[in-house]
Amino acid sequence: KDGVGVPAAKAGDAVDVVLDRTSFYGDSGGQVGDVGRFTSPDGNLPVAEILAKLVPVQGVRAHKAILKQDLAVGDRVNTVVDANRRNAIKRNHTGTHLIHAALREVLGTHVKQAGSSVDQGRLRFDFSHFAPVADEELEEIESIINREVLGNTTVQTIVDVPIDVAVNEYH
Repeated sequence: KDGVGVPAAKAGDAVDVVLDRTSFYGDSGGQVGDVGRFTSPDGNLPVAEILAKLVPVQGVRAHKAILKQDLAVGDRVNTVVDANRRNAIKRNHTGTHLIHAALREVLGTHVKQAGSSVDQGRLRFDFSHFAPVADEELEEIESIINREVLGNTTVQTIVDVPIDVAVNEYH
């Protein structure tokens, strides 16, 4: 609470709650983290409203919370992610991959992602390229992306892949 570790906090307090594991995704790589709530282990009582999930230090899972109930170190909670918001973020995250693939197909494999911002309402994709994108190229890029979206292809998630393999073999 207020940047200092405490053994317990009261209902109404604004705190950072650290859990040993969580279903919440934290802000990372330009993508916003999850929001939601903590409930009692039986799911019947609201314990906290979760405003953000952060990873201030690798391995530390901090949840910005407004407590609805008293909470102490060692208490158990259920984590409940706002599924509608997460799904909107996931769609925009997938959009960054579609944009990147279409850019590389149209402009060349030298195109690299140079940053992004992904949240539930929008995405921004920054990339490197040696010239402005021509109107005809932009139309082709949009056409490729729209074809993929309208094709409603199933998205496959591949985990534990080295970054170089992911970039070179899956894009």
